[in-house]
Amino acid sequence: VQLVESGGGLVQAGGSLRLSCAVSGYTYSRYSLGWFRQAPGKEREGVAAIDTDGRASYADSVKGRFTISQDNAKNLYLQMNSLKPEDTAMYYCAADHQLAPWWLLLQTGPLNALDAWGQGTLVTVSS
Repeated sequence: VQLVESGGGLVQAGGSLRLSCAVSGYTYSRYSLGWFRQAPGKEREGVAAIDTDGRASYADSVKGRFTISQDNAKNLYLQMNSLKPEDTAMYYCAADHQLAPWWLLLQTGPLNALDAWGQGTLVTVSS
């Protein structure tokens, strides 16, 4: 299983970015995919997650600004609008076939407890 994130970069506050996560080799037919982020010196937090039925969950801090989606090829996306400096972090995607989206977001322990995860893409929002 391989998850590869892309789309991170430097953006000014109020701007937008779209993150992508290319998923390959993941054979479960029902699963949840999620985005996590970790800023320097802070704990990792769940940002958004979605399952194969399209049910999505979001952290309160990003509701109304971020939108998670997936395509038929199992690739995952995160559209981030109205970005704030506090959104600056390394963003990771992860997959698990046993957790509902809302439960996946609560997994702040080691990512290796999940089925698969990526290496991350850095998002920097300048003020």
